[in-house]
Amino acid sequence: MFKNLVLLLFIFPYVLMADFDYRVENTNISISQDLKNDKSQFYNYDRLRFRGDYKEGRFFSTIIADGVNYYTNDYIKSAEFEYIKSVKSDTPFSTASNYHDYNGGSAYAKVYRLYGGYEDEKNRALGGLINVSMGVGRIWNPTNLFNPKNTYALEPDEVFGVTGVSYTRHISDTSSLRVVTSQRADKTLKYAGMYKSFLEFAEIGLSMITSDETKMIGYEIEANLLDTGIELRSEGAYIKDDTEFFQGILGADYGFVNGVTIIGEVLYSSKKFSFAEQLLNIDSDISQNLVHSNLYTALSLSYSFNIFLDSSLLYIESFNDDNSRFISPSLTYTLNDYNSFMLSAILQDGSSESEFGRLENSYFLKWSFSF
Repeated sequence: MFKNLVLLLFIFPYVLMADFDYRVENTNISISQDLKNDKSQFYNYDRLRFRGDYKEGRFFSTIIADGVNYYTNDYIKSAEFEYIKSVKSDTPFSTASNYHDYNGGSAYAKVYRLYGGYEDEKNRALGGLINVSMGVGRIWNPTNLFNPKNTYALEPDEVFGVTGVSYTRHISDTSSLRVVTSQRADKTLKYAGMYKSFLEFAEIGLSMITSDETKMIGYEIEANLLDTGIELRSEGAYIKDDTEFFQGILGADYGFVNGVTIIGEVLYSSKKFSFAEQLLNIDSDISQNLVHSNLYTALSLSYSFNIFLDSSLLYIESFNDDNSRFISPSLTYTLNDYNSFMLSAILQDGSSESEFGRLENSYFLKWSFSF
């Protein structure tokens, strides 16, 4: 199946000819990790991404495909890399090739997104390897049981797609109904329904997800706090799997006139899970919801020094028997329309038995260029 997808990638532009717009982007990340044995580990990650978009009238299609390379001999022999290779998309067919090891590195290819659809003033339908967005959280999305972002990753928004179809009906200018059906790797189906409407003071949404193993009922609310410019957000999910629990977030955003933007968010979970439970349920619908603490707080700050230089800081505190914290500062320099550089770190502090304290710190330089 993967070979057929790769073949489609190459013939797609020629079928669409002049109506086909494309972009090629390369992301290169050099990473240094502090290991627990007082040693450090360095490796390089490189992703060459091809994106093609086609639109004809009300019809559209998109393909995104990657060539990925990891380099340094020590890293590709590590337990972390073995874990990375074991993680697959929850789709009925493989979206990635096998890893090809060579002297000092390992490489593979994957299809990241591949979908087509139709859109007019009242309707939007698409199907294929898609991204399903749900919820209003900036840091966490407890209602998204399809492909939620991973806040603690180097690239939080880089997530597997799901194989499915999505249809949105705009009932009025202020309300919409969306239904989603996806197929998992075990060929079972997952269904979702979402309704959103603006009710004078806030936009309110209700959602439901059901599969053979999981049931979820969720809500989301977005509203402005009077005329203060503060945006308030909340989303929550009651989840029933092998266990039952509630998980929800409360957040607020505010942008100052001097260019500083602040985001605050709190995550509450009525149940917490051990590392062993998380590993045993890594292929579960709710793997991203299996948090290790009942309460987290997050603060995100961003500031633009000028049109070329931007900075940000993410701070997350895990409140547990032994508190720990996740800190990620970054500095981004945009050279021109084609090149940008980011210097960043992931700092994890706490005792060796705490959630974040048991994990290593990472420092990385990211270079992205497109043509």
